[in-house]
Amino acid sequence: MSGSAAGRDAPGAWLAQSPKPGRIAAYLGLAVLGALVGIAGSLVQGAWFPGGLVLALLATTSLFYGSLRATGTQLGVLAPAVGWLLAIVLLSIGRPEGDGVFSAGVGPLVFMLGGMALAVMCATMSRPARPDGGSGRLGK
Repeated sequence: MSGSAAGRDAPGAWLAQSPKPGRIAAYLGLAVLGALVGIAGSLVQGAWFPGGLVLALLATTSLFYGSLRATGTQLGVLAPAVGWLLAIVLLSIGRPEGDGVFSAGVGPLVFMLGGMALAVMCATMSRPARPDGGSGRLGK
């Protein structure tokens, strides 16, 4: 076996490779989609309580789980989670005049904490089965 073939199969070898532009674009797209779901969820959860809160959390769950299934990586969940979190944090800050998207109450708190918990749950779920039937373990 040559040294270059062994280097490609070594654990962590993907860290030495340059990232593929398509994968970078997909993660950026997921981050933007996460921000859009965060903005929409922020508006819906306050408008139709409690049904809007349930709808916003369902959309958030769908985004995080769908990105896990689409990419098969934890980074696939992290990208929309970062966009979602940035959007809701910026909306919760408010303006100097006192205006803010989030109202006072338990609904916005459940949306923020629940969405973060959902992101963690989706990121720690088992990965989808590999189509080639391999075990997914390195070196096996």
